[in-house]
Amino acid sequence: MVSAGDVMENPVSGQRLIFRKTARDTAGDLLEVESVYTKPTPHRPPAHFHPLQDERFEVISGRLGVLLNGEERTLGEGEVLIVPSGTPHEMWADEAGTRVHWQTSPALDTEAFFETLWGLAKDGKTNEKGVPDLLRVALIALEYEDEFRLATPPWVVQRALFGVLALVGRALGYEAQYPYSADGPQAASGTSVERWSVGPRTLRGKLLVAAVLGLFVLLVSRRNRRPKR
Repeated sequence: MVSAGDVMENPVSGQRLIFRKTARDTAGDLLEVESVYTKPTPHRPPAHFHPLQDERFEVISGRLGVLLNGEERTLGEGEVLIVPSGTPHEMWADEAGTRVHWQTSPALDTEAFFETLWGLAKDGKTNEKGVPDLLRVALIALEYEDEFRLATPPWVVQRALFGVLALVGRALGYEAQYPYSADGPQAASGTSVERWSVGPRTLRGKLLVAAVLGLFVLLVSRRNRRPKR
């Protein structure tokens, strides 16, 4: 469980989270963190939105890049941005040392979502963009669908695809949640599947993902070919 004052480090993105107010502190009304970019963002995050949450960003120092509803801009020190629920956006830092005061309301399970992504990155279970393998992504996407969704493709398509992949992930021992350890990588954490890395970069992972996607496409195409009554 996260407490005020806790710190999470993401060695892949260089983003440090300092928790100022947690869901427990605010009776679930909001989550408040200070986001510190220890290096320029190496890869811009995917466009995404939060279906049930509003966000407020205030730049404390440095410059924050923003893509909001297709319009790109840069926020400087003292500037504030409100992102209403359901609004697609991206954020990144072009320089090290950028600090941002970040509020998410209501808090929902955002703390656990952060813990999972930062924990996986810290333990070396993501690619160079900070993204876990596809089976893990599917489980996370379904677990935290109220907190985070990719802007494209439509959610109904994502949910159907992730649903199929999640079945495979669970069968192989994956879980949607992953703990963040401040003491260092968890040598024995995760399943044996994760330790030999089922991912798109391994032949085994490619074959597995290809088989699942092929099955999904086949089922959809057969359904679409059914004669109408």
